[in-house]
Amino acid sequence: MNKFAGDGGFGATAAQFLLNLFIAFLWMLLLDEDEFRATTFIAGFIVGIFIVFFMHRFFGTQFYLRKLFAIIKLVLIFNWELIKSSVSVIAQILSPTLKIRPGIFRYDTVLESDVEVTMLSLLLTLTPGSVVMEVTEDGQGLYIHAMDLDTSKESLLAQLNNFEQAIMEVTR
Repeated sequence: MNKFAGDGGFGATAAQFLLNLFIAFLWMLLLDEDEFRATTFIAGFIVGIFIVFFMHRFFGTQFYLRKLFAIIKLVLIFNWELIKSSVSVIAQILSPTLKIRPGIFRYDTVLESDVEVTMLSLLLTLTPGSVVMEVTEDGQGLYIHAMDLDTSKESLLAQLNNFEQAIMEVTR
């Protein structure tokens, strides 16, 4: 383990990014242009991405852009789930008769840290039709209120699973 890697967390990611910036500035200096050009810096940054990608195993952690892609994936999954649940709630509201059966159920999560459980709770609460009412003392269980248990519990469980997988990609 080298001194930059530490626990393989933020320090190694920051070291990879700083090395990428250094390569970009070095690229600009080696091209010996009279003035600063953003295109030269961007080209150097792209070259740096490839160099850092091939060297990332020396940092003892995954490639730093992988975390960025995981965050983008989580945002896209949230947006998709938000659209799906919004359509479901709108369909319930616009139906001539209200045939819903609201209820509370317990969901045991595979997430381990408080940050992960908090992210899951917030993402679920932000989507229409469900709200996390309480988290158990050990942080492994969530009590969730769903607008319609009969029709939406299976889709809600699939949504929770999607969120959990995406959160684990971001945080681990």
